[in-house]
Amino acid sequence: MVDMSPAEFEDAVRDALDEIPDELAAMMDNVVVLVEDAPPEGEVELLGLYEGTPLTERGEFWAAGSLPDRITIFRLPTLAVCDTREDVVEEVAVTVVHEIAHHFGIDDERLHELGWD
Repeated sequence: MVDMSPAEFEDAVRDALDEIPDELAAMMDNVVVLVEDAPPEGEVELLGLYEGTPLTERGEFWAAGSLPDRITIFRLPTLAVCDTREDVVEEVAVTVVHEIAHHFGIDDERLHELGWD
C-alpha cells in the first residue's frame, strides 16, 4: 500500500482533471468531482463512482431542480492496489477518465472495448 496523504491524493485527482481536454471539459454539465477515503460499505475494491444521469439520458426538462451529478474518487482502495506513487497517479488518471466517460453515457462494456479497464 502506498503512503499518500489526503492532500497529495487530491492533488493527483486535480492533476488528472487538468489533463482532460478543454473541449471535453466544456461539455461536462452539472457534475462535481469529490475525493473520499473509502467507498460505500461492501464495495471495498471500488476506486471511483459516478452517480447521476448521463448526458445521453437527460431530457428537455432534466435540469429543473436537479442536483449535480457526482464523481467520487476513493483514496484508500486506490492506494491499496498501487505499488508506487507513480502507479497512484496513473490509476487516478484512468479512474477519472472512466468516471467522466460514465457522465457522457459510456458504459463499462464500451470502456473495456476501448481499453479503459
